[in-house]
Amino acid sequence: MDIKTQFNIIAEEYDKNRKKFIPCFDDYYKNTTKFIAENIKQPERILDLGAGTGLLSYFWYLHYPESEYVLVDIADNMLDTARKRFAGINNVTCLVSDYSEGLPDGDFDTIVSALSIHHLHDDEKIKLFARIYDKLPQGGVFVNYDQFCADQPEMNDWFNSRWENHIETGGLTDNDISLWKERRKLDKECSVEREVEMMSKCNFKIVKCVYLNQKFAVIAAIK
Repeated sequence: MDIKTQFNIIAEEYDKNRKKFIPCFDDYYKNTTKFIAENIKQPERILDLGAGTGLLSYFWYLHYPESEYVLVDIADNMLDTARKRFAGINNVTCLVSDYSEGLPDGDFDTIVSALSIHHLHDDEKIKLFARIYDKLPQGGVFVNYDQFCADQPEMNDWFNSRWENHIETGGLTDNDISLWKERRKLDKECSVEREVEMMSKCNFKIVKCVYLNQKFAVIAAIK
């Protein structure tokens, strides 16, 4: 089963279960976004890659309600939830597209993504980071909220074990857990260290992991 089909299946339950899937949900989404927003100027246009239900854009919107948002995802059912979330808000556009094959037309001074890019192989990640770099103006910001493996196999086993235990004891249904295990088969995680190196090689002048909690990290890059 491909990524598009997997995420269309879970679209309606996605937001409701996010906190059950992510142990550090508030720090990861809410507090890290607040930290970043406090340190950059207001973006004119924000591009959200793999936007899904619009959850990440929602947390950015809380800080920048006047910015223009373009939400991109390959799963139209997921974007249906985003359209409902932002119903009546004219500065949010949803676009069904595969960002790994190209970015939307137009200028963006901020590009963000959450829990999506880890579905790409490393060579695909590098090509994407290069496209993002080319799309941004000088001083533009790219922020990737994602899941990662540890750079040492033994420690990665620790991280995975802790996450699996959280999933299995967090009140999710057997079906939710089964679908999560199927989605995990699509993951192509790299380490935070490896991804920072990839972005640096794409010429971003600043690349820094600004949040890290075992499997979950946020990397900010400035052109």
